[in-house]
Amino acid sequence: MDCTFCAIVAGDVPADVVIDEADFVAFLDRRPVFKGHVLLVPRTHVPTLLDLPGTLHAGLTETASRLAAAAVAGLGAQGTFVAMNNVVSQSVPHLHVHVVPRTKGDGLRGFFWPRTTYASDEESATYAARLVAALPSPS
Repeated sequence: MDCTFCAIVAGDVPADVVIDEADFVAFLDRRPVFKGHVLLVPRTHVPTLLDLPGTLHAGLTETASRLAAAAVAGLGAQGTFVAMNNVVSQSVPHLHVHVVPRTKGDGLRGFFWPRTTYASDEESATYAARLVAALPSPS
């Protein structure tokens, strides 16, 4: 199988990892809506939410919640946009949850997702480190 996210989980493709736990991995999106935009994926290959084993449902939600809290505490966001696509608009066929830091007046409207880039690998690593430092412990 040729899955970019599986390659990131395996360590074969570099990424700014924010969470590396038994069931889930989270890393910065390389084309973020806003800087600090994180993708949360199950460690095992799961194509869509419909394929996610029931035993991972609560963990996915809890981990996404922790990432949302880290965006507020670590990046100064006022809130977050948390979303996932299933098949349609799913650029990588591996379940992933977008956790996007938000501030009032940031320009995001509806489901129009403009993309930006990080100025350098150092800048993205700094955003990842800020999120890691602010990440609440698993419950």
